[in-house]
Amino acid sequence: MISANNVTLRIGKKALFEDVNIKFTEGNCYGLIGANGAGKSTFLKILSGQLEPTNGDIIITPGQRLSFLQQDHFKYDEFTVLDTVIMGNKRLYDIMKEKDAIYMKEDFSDEDGIRASELEAEFADMDGWNAESDAATLLNGLGIPTEEHYNLMADMPGALKVKVLLAQALFGNPDILLLDEPTNHLDLDAINWLEEFLINFDNTVIVVSHDRYFLNKVCTNIADIDYGKIQLYAGNYDFWYESSQLLVKQMKEANKKKEEKIKELQEFISRFSANASKSKQATSRKRALEKIQLDEIRPSSRKYPYIDFRPSREIGNEVLTVEGITKTIDGVKVLDNVSFIVGHDDKIAFVGGNELAKTTLFKILAGEMEPDSGSYKWGVTTSQSYFPKDNTEIFDTDLLIVDWLTQYSEIKDATYVRGFLGRMLFAGEDGTKKMRVLSGGEKVRVLLSRMMIMASNVLILDEPTDHLDMESITALNNGLIKFPGVVLFASRDHQVVQTTANRIIEFLPDGTFIDKVSTYDEYLENDEMARKRQVYSMSADEENDN
Repeated sequence: MISANNVTLRIGKKALFEDVNIKFTEGNCYGLIGANGAGKSTFLKILSGQLEPTNGDIIITPGQRLSFLQQDHFKYDEFTVLDTVIMGNKRLYDIMKEKDAIYMKEDFSDEDGIRASELEAEFADMDGWNAESDAATLLNGLGIPTEEHYNLMADMPGALKVKVLLAQALFGNPDILLLDEPTNHLDLDAINWLEEFLINFDNTVIVVSHDRYFLNKVCTNIADIDYGKIQLYAGNYDFWYESSQLLVKQMKEANKKKEEKIKELQEFISRFSANASKSKQATSRKRALEKIQLDEIRPSSRKYPYIDFRPSREIGNEVLTVEGITKTIDGVKVLDNVSFIVGHDDKIAFVGGNELAKTTLFKILAGEMEPDSGSYKWGVTTSQSYFPKDNTEIFDTDLLIVDWLTQYSEIKDATYVRGFLGRMLFAGEDGTKKMRVLSGGEKVRVLLSRMMIMASNVLILDEPTDHLDMESITALNNGLIKFPGVVLFASRDHQVVQTTANRIIEFLPDGTFIDKVSTYDEYLENDEMARKRQVYSMSADEENDN
């Protein structure tokens, strides 16, 4: 168990947390949620001991081991992938290294023998003989093949480093597991694997995530940070949302009844306070009036942008035809003879671990890259807006947000453009910020503002939920569901894919693809059944061979 006892954290004069008391118990997975800036990551740092609170204490059950997801992707560059994972259990890793050093001594003494014996006993108690195979199992589950387990971390690409650090946090069955945005940069297969791992994990988990589906799948409780306090709710994210909305509704209804009672008492007192025969009753009602206290209903610190894609022109029947597109990048065939036709009702999610294939196709369709062979043709009634995965070049400018966005608006009026920015939470002077100084989430909201102001009837979005908070993801999700045009998109957010897409295209590692008209959950269910049939068929073949 881990608990916070009267924890307060002040940054300057501002109190980020004030007298927080909360217990996280064994066998539960807690989703730590709150608006951007509420202090989710900061609170995890306090729990892990990386940050000292101004007041209060963090109490951990004696003897329990705490593990947390490292955020420094360069910290382990000099170590191998496998060693990095095993370092998740520092004591076990230290024992392994000390043992190796003793056994490599040329002048092995009696004292060395005694020490080695002690270490071997502790090593066995910690199930050290299975450490490498356990680490390998975690890495394989997250999609890192065995041949890369002995690579140096310095040689691993950023996306794979994230997976290694996640495996490190999970390694060795920690008693308390703290995970800050563990699904960031994971493909959907790796997220599915992590979900199953946490569902079957028996100890305490505290996780920060913007992925609603993930929180619904793994969480048994929700810890909601709002206005420096943390309120605990039993159940998953959807249950928290319904419960919190119901609580506010009940408080408003209770206040309404109290206000009616207050008005009734005030009218009686005003009417009869000067009446001698009614003076005792008036005095009694004054006392009753003084006892009535309205519940304080503070508006949530959460802010939802308003995302509404309205095409200026209705789309026709001919939308997009792709014929035999092939593309090789750095000697690797990324797209191999890709052909498909898009209908006017299609909302297509491009899924699978081959992210380069998805990004390459989107760039080609947006006119930012040429295929090696093959062609594509947009219908004459179509207009396209593109949300790129890498927006570095777009924001490498000293233009103000409002001036940059005006370029894409038919109406060259600053007030009109500011209206779009206001809906996306750029209030007042925020619209005069320079493009290059924006945060990740602000950049995404600016790009979504461009898509809205362009009023296209085809949207192409490459991982638009990256860097967004939960409220913005929800708003985007609702906007895509309501959009009457065509959507071609890739997203790691399961709920966005499931609720938006009516067709799934999965790119395979070799650049080929599978195309199915179905929801995402139906696609996954059929894919799982196909895998089971394949395993059954292979087993049957092996039995026949024997």
